Amino acid sequence: MKRLPYLFIVLFLSFTTYSCSSSDDVEDVEQEIPTDPKPEPEPEPEPEPEPEPENDGELDPAKAPSENFDLSTWNLSIPIDNGEGNALTVGVAALNDDFETSAFFYTADDGGMVFKCPNSGPKTSENTKYTRVELREMLRGTNTSIKTQGVNKNNWVFGTAPEADKKAAAGFDGEMTATLAVNHVSTTGSNSHIGRVIVGQIHANDDEPVRIYYRKLKNNDLGSIYFAHEPTDGNGDEQWHEMIGSRSNSASNPTDGIALGEKFSYTINVQGDLLTVTISREGKADVIKTVDMTNSGFNVSGQYMYFKAGVYNQNNSGDADDYVQATFYALEKSHTTY
Repeated sequence: MKRLPYLFIVLFLSFTTYSCSSSDDVEDVEQEIPTDPKPEPEPEPEPEPEPEPENDGELDPAKAPSENFDLSTWNLSIPIDNGEGNALTVGVAALNDDFETSAFFYTADDGGMVFKCPNSGPKTSENTKYTRVELREMLRGTNTSIKTQGVNKNNWVFGTAPEADKKAAAGFDGEMTATLAVNHVSTTGSNSHIGRVIVGQIHANDDEPVRIYYRKLKNNDLGSIYFAHEPTDGNGDEQWHEMIGSRSNSASNPTDGIALGEKFSYTINVQGDLLTVTISREGKADVIKTVDMTNSGFNVSGQYMYFKAGVYNQNNSGDADDYVQATFYALEKSHTTY
């Protein structure tokens, strides 16, 4: 496993302003060598041996994140200057070459995949207000001949999109499930910014069909979960949906909220024009919200989607070295294809 010094990252990565860098992956194939049984006269039938257990997603703290998780269709943004004033993008190939950095993205002692993001640092574009350490879905994998943006084999569309777009895209509809714990949130800055972090989203051309927030205020022991649905420009105001607790800047300690370090799961599911967000915790009933996106503007020609996961810090007003951090223990996604 390669653990790369923080200052050496920029010397070997090919970077872009948002997401464009990769090369070929290599697939290893193991061969199973049979053994011959010893011949015996009229052998008694023996029960078949139990199959050897597979890795079942067991996380190894000695491995890089890409060895514990399938990151073959993701790239990563980290708040390091790419030489042009924007955040650095770690391409698909580089990310899957055992990439990690102790400053932003690494394997925890329990094998989880850690995302850590300060309040201040380079951002993905001039239009972005906040820093992030976040995976961006790249369905093209290492095939850089396919453009990052557009209705093409790098992105997906709604199942209600025009048939031509569904055929041109890498897939349609989709589901992403993550299990994680938020370890730390910002505690400095303006009251409207403290404690906020986005941990998963669907991004479209310019807007987000969904952004899932975790938020814990300084005087509360527990945090809230809510999400935003942002229709395309001209199709209505941003919609907010509270799932656990409140998004208020002065919310009281949420009943049945989620503590820092507590594991929970979210699922984002899109089927046609229906968006369903589910929050799950062991021993508790699921919390489920469904939004009808028929009039949100994402089912028209030219609109493309991609999942994002990690930490998108929502505080740019606090101390520069204040930060958000989350550890992911599972991350899976799927789409329907022709």
